[in-house]
Amino acid sequence: MQLNETTLVIRPRNPWEAIDLGVLLAARHWRLLLSSWAIATVPLFAVLTLLLWDHPSIVIVLIWWLKPAFERLPLHILAQSLFGSAPSVRQALRQWLRLLRPQLLASLTWRRLSLSRSFTLPVLQLEGLDGQQRLRRLAVLRRQNGGAARWLTLVGIHLELVLGLGAVALLYMLTPHALSTLADQQLLLDAKSFEAPWRIHLRNAFYVAILLIWEPIYVACGFTLYLNRRTVLEAWDIELQFRRLRQRLSSGVRKSAALLATLAVLTALATPPREAWAEPVPLMPLPPSTLPSPATVTPSQNPVPVAPTPPTPLAPANTLAGPQSPRLLHQALTSQAARQAVQSIVLAQPFKNMQTVNRWRWKSADKGEIDKPTTTLAPHLPVWPQLLAKAVEVLLWGLLLALAIILVWRRREWLATLVSRLQPKRKRRPDASALRHQALVAESVLPLDIAATAEQLWASQPREALSLLYRGLLSRLQSDHQLPLRGADTEGQILAHVARLQQPALEDFSRRLTQHWQALAYGHRPVTVAQRQQLLADWRVLFDNPPVDRQVRT
Repeated sequence: MQLNETTLVIRPRNPWEAIDLGVLLAARHWRLLLSSWAIATVPLFAVLTLLLWDHPSIVIVLIWWLKPAFERLPLHILAQSLFGSAPSVRQALRQWLRLLRPQLLASLTWRRLSLSRSFTLPVLQLEGLDGQQRLRRLAVLRRQNGGAARWLTLVGIHLELVLGLGAVALLYMLTPHALSTLADQQLLLDAKSFEAPWRIHLRNAFYVAILLIWEPIYVACGFTLYLNRRTVLEAWDIELQFRRLRQRLSSGVRKSAALLATLAVLTALATPPREAWAEPVPLMPLPPSTLPSPATVTPSQNPVPVAPTPPTPLAPANTLAGPQSPRLLHQALTSQAARQAVQSIVLAQPFKNMQTVNRWRWKSADKGEIDKPTTTLAPHLPVWPQLLAKAVEVLLWGLLLALAIILVWRRREWLATLVSRLQPKRKRRPDASALRHQALVAESVLPLDIAATAEQLWASQPREALSLLYRGLLSRLQSDHQLPLRGADTEGQILAHVARLQQPALEDFSRRLTQHWQALAYGHRPVTVAQRQQLLADWRVLFDNPPVDRQVRT
């Protein structure tokens, strides 16, 4: 891996900035990524669609489950294009078939639902780690950018869902109104019908098209997160700077050598020879009586000029004279005077600021005692506000303690009251006799000869006539066949109850009557004369012997 040949600027980045860099990286190589992903996924989707035409849901589940295998292809392309020349589509596909072998079973089983899949894939494919080495490596990498990788997967899931729903909505909006209305009516009238397989396969094609655009971006974002984490851990940016410095120095080594040689020559010419130094001329020292003693010398006195002494050889390190040596005390500025001058400067402004602060204190306190700093919040206030604050604090703590004691003492009564209010009231289920009574009451409002009454009403009131037949059917199902029908049952649920009776004639009549009733009630489609005669004839065949004790209610 040649860092100096990379096409990106290597530097530590924020995780979200690294994700943005992945989007730009995928946009740079979008032609290669799009074409390679299409060649790898579209033929497989077409073959699965042809083989499993009657099971379109299995096709989309297989495509979704095999995404980790397809994601190795764009990662190989991005890695090659980042640290070298971008491969062609044929070369990328050949390398992809070779890269599928290592740890494919693990990627499609227990690692399939990992939210940081795009972030951990380079460890498997580029570093080739497995087992404990892989786990230790992932533990180091996930310390910072693991959360961003998981959020990237969650955002990708929602993005695929939104784009899929948007594509289906667009298809529905572009469908002619008459065709969509007819399809909805057929689906509504036929309770046993399901959606056509070609529609589901079309939605599957939309999902494959979405993966064609989003999956290379997803892999690129995870790859840049991985690069950003390695940049921080291994200091790639510092290494690149050192390499650039080395290249700069190696390119200018000849110029530097010539410059150093020139400087050496100039230095040699500018240095005078040893014989050119003049010997120091010794001066005659003054008599000792004219020198002041060390004890009488003060900074305010005018020191007597002393002739410079001739240079003496340096003493060893352990015999060097300190500040208190007589040699330094005979100078114009002694060590004592320097120490006093420094002390006077430190004690003066701005190094030391003297302030006078007045505060309250007890009368019994010793006047000569230095006031110690108090730890109160407002030491400049009088004493009585502080005492009042302490009293209020004690009162509040006492109230809190009393409230806790009351809660513990009355806990049983209050908990019993709260639980009794929170418990839902149980509804009493009516018994079988009550249900039978309701069925008889509902049945008693029907006429004795339902078919004849419906035939009379059909000319003027077709809706009421068809409703009478449908209500009569429900009444007969409850009274004659003891079906457990409820008021909340839909037409499809009623037909399911009828199917369990295993009477083909009754099931066929119930299904046709339900379809005609739904078409008239919801779609305002009238029943033809032939259909009406057929319904009345079937009713008389099925229910031509009404119970004797049934009476007409006037």
